[in-house]
Amino acid sequence: MGTTMANQAGAAGHAALAICESLLLSLTENKLLAVDEARAILEEAAAANRNAAPRSADGAQHAAAAGVIELILAGRNSVRFG
Repeated sequence: MGTTMANQAGAAGHAALAICESLLLSLTENKLLAVDEARAILEEAAAANRNAAPRSADGAQHAAAAGVIELILAGRNSVRFG
């Protein structure tokens, strides 16, 4: 993948993360989604990426995505789940 395409893919990933974080925060803060449900969504997303990593040509990307989601769950990212 060329540098420009890689930069665009990285930017798209950052944008998607920011949008998803904002949606989960809004849904939980407005009591439209319970915090435990939001955590379950993130846990399922992390597990899906962890499980896909060994079977995928881009396994390192899946593993990295799982790691980012796990940081969010641990409270070391911008999403505030209690």
